[in-house]
Amino acid sequence: MKPVFQTALGQIHEGDCLEVMRGMSDETVDLAFADPPFNLGKDYSSGINDNLSDEAYVSWCHRWLNEMVRVLKPGGSLFVWNIPKWNVHLAAHLNSHMTFRHWISVDIKYSLPIRGRLYPSHYSLLYYVKGSKPSSFHPDRIPTPCCRHCGGELRDYGGYKDKMNPLGVNLSDVWTDIPPVRHAKYKKRDANALSLKLMDRIVNMASDPGDLVFDPFGGSGTTYIAAELNGRRWVGSELDCQTIIARFKDLDGDKIHLEDIHKNKNVLFTKADLLHRKKSGIPLPSAYRVNGEVDDECACNTDTGVAAIA
Repeated sequence: MKPVFQTALGQIHEGDCLEVMRGMSDETVDLAFADPPFNLGKDYSSGINDNLSDEAYVSWCHRWLNEMVRVLKPGGSLFVWNIPKWNVHLAAHLNSHMTFRHWISVDIKYSLPIRGRLYPSHYSLLYYVKGSKPSSFHPDRIPTPCCRHCGGELRDYGGYKDKMNPLGVNLSDVWTDIPPVRHAKYKKRDANALSLKLMDRIVNMASDPGDLVFDPFGGSGTTYIAAELNGRRWVGSELDCQTIIARFKDLDGDKIHLEDIHKNKNVLFTKADLLHRKKSGIPLPSAYRVNGEVDDECACNTDTGVAAIA
């Protein structure tokens, strides 16, 4: 099958993902990510049936999961994005084929409260590896969680401030910093779009420059954008590729967005939080070792490398 669009790093195929994957060679992909339809009865431009029986939906998922496992290299990583209702079934299937790494909970409220049930407030991100350990694993560090109003820490680190890594806090398996894509500036289609921050994190954690990233459910193309802008090769499929092609023809907005994302990771405090602290009159304790640049609005102790609010 010929691609309908390609760049120097990747290509997108228009058609059923199972047909596309059957044309792919064994063990050629370094990182695979899937964001399938959630079988919630939504309308898609492709006209797919998003209201299957539970049994039919899980059976379909097993078919494309088997193909994804096949095309992954030994040591390759697989991520599956879905609601918990379905990922409990998909995890049970993957446990027979791959090595479980993490069930990552991404804190995003994805619906209105449901009468008689707890408020659904997270998506599930399954993380598996083909073989005993991943070929690539270098998670980003994240800034210290701070109050968005005053910039003060949301957690008291007590006397351990001097032991904090200046590159930031260890990434956990609960992600509370992935915003839903609601702003028209970043929303590329009517259906739910993936956050570029989410895909940037996954791509950088589980692949290296030059690796091949595969996503069989292209959606608005966020996986491919993250791969392209981070120097990864990529391949994917979608039943209707118009949105993806249009997005690649105007990458300026995504480039600027990604630059902002990169500025706010692998730092102990973001510039915005430092400025909030200054305005709120909350001095940054001198025990912190802060990595990164500081501008005229922040003072830096050059003897210790500690940034503090002027």
